Amino acid sequence: MVDEAPPSEAPLTEAAPSAAHPPEVHRSEACRTEACRSETRRSGKPPFLPGLELSRALYEEGVAPLLEGVPHAAARVGAGSEVLGLDTERSTDHDWGPRLQLFLPDGCAPEYPALLRERIGAALPRRVRGWPTRYAPAPGDPGVWQLTDAPTGHHLVDVVGFGPWFDEWLGFDPRAGVGTADWLAAPTQRLAGLVGGAVFHDGTGELVAAREALAWYPTDVWRYVLACQWLRIAQEEPFVGRCAEAGDDLGQRVVAARLVRDLMRLCLLLARRYPPYSKWLGSAFSALPEAAETAPVLRRALTSADPQHDLAEAYRLVASWQNRTGLAEELSPEPRPFHSRPYPVLDARRFTEALLAGIEDPELVGRPPVGAVDQYLDSTDALEDVTLARRASASVDRLRRP
Repeated sequence: MVDEAPPSEAPLTEAAPSAAHPPEVHRSEACRTEACRSETRRSGKPPFLPGLELSRALYEEGVAPLLEGVPHAAARVGAGSEVLGLDTERSTDHDWGPRLQLFLPDGCAPEYPALLRERIGAALPRRVRGWPTRYAPAPGDPGVWQLTDAPTGHHLVDVVGFGPWFDEWLGFDPRAGVGTADWLAAPTQRLAGLVGGAVFHDGTGELVAAREALAWYPTDVWRYVLACQWLRIAQEEPFVGRCAEAGDDLGQRVVAARLVRDLMRLCLLLARRYPPYSKWLGSAFSALPEAAETAPVLRRALTSADPQHDLAEAYRLVASWQNRTGLAEELSPEPRPFHSRPYPVLDARRFTEALLAGIEDPELVGRPPVGAVDQYLDSTDALEDVTLARRASASVDRLRRP
């Protein structure tokens, strides 16, 4: 139901988060705390609804009736916790609400998107499901939008062409095909944001086709990113025991935390899920069925007085999962000493070598085993700049051994 409400100059909110990943990742009930719900009640906001539900209602009840006979696709994809299915009451304080992308096919007149944007702005209802449909800049917080009933507010129905949006979000247009270089240069957060969310209408078929094309890596690319993720573990798995032996408790915990993070990302890759960025990594991992067995072990590794043994058990569980994929030769998942030293390790490099041995894609054979771009870049600014990320990945490509 579309609601009308008298305008008010006051925004509904204050300020905070945003993100991206596939619809199989469900909202964590642990995040929906009573404190957050109490704050929502005190603020006078409407009852919380998932952002995707609000965006669908906005499209079906407010936007679609204006578009009869206009070829288009409508979706809520890209950035935002709701795209991952992880939004909560807390998310309503900024960059959240009834909003969507309206994709127009190639060949539209250059002025048409602006005209359509204006037409939507003039006809859009003030509220949908009790929530405002317009936004205002957050005071003192450039680039952040808050819901408002103010008559000066702007809607966030983003009217765009397919090509420009794909280029800005991914750095390439998947309608022209997706090459190995494209896969390796695309941060998993960006891939998650495109295949996640929801499509409300696609009269062109182009958006659905692009999402299907990017649903998951080709098999050899999958082998390669898994191999490189195992190598990250191989490079540090003995360090926890060595730090402990040296009496460096803080150091062993830092290394253990790094390994837990790498194991969580590895599990998502094994489950054919694009790992989201750090804020949502735990939520995405916890939604995996396999996390019921693995997550308690990883938690112990973060708190135990002797984390190397908990990590060794985690290696065993994840290595057994790797064997079940059939992507490489089956190897023993049992921990063993690190050479002559007593630290329990998996010798994870064995899994790297087995996976690389199965790769036939000539663009991957001989490529340095560093992985996709977000396996060796850990800067938000670098990964959010798709042009920079593609240039970094191209530099690695040039180091490929003939």
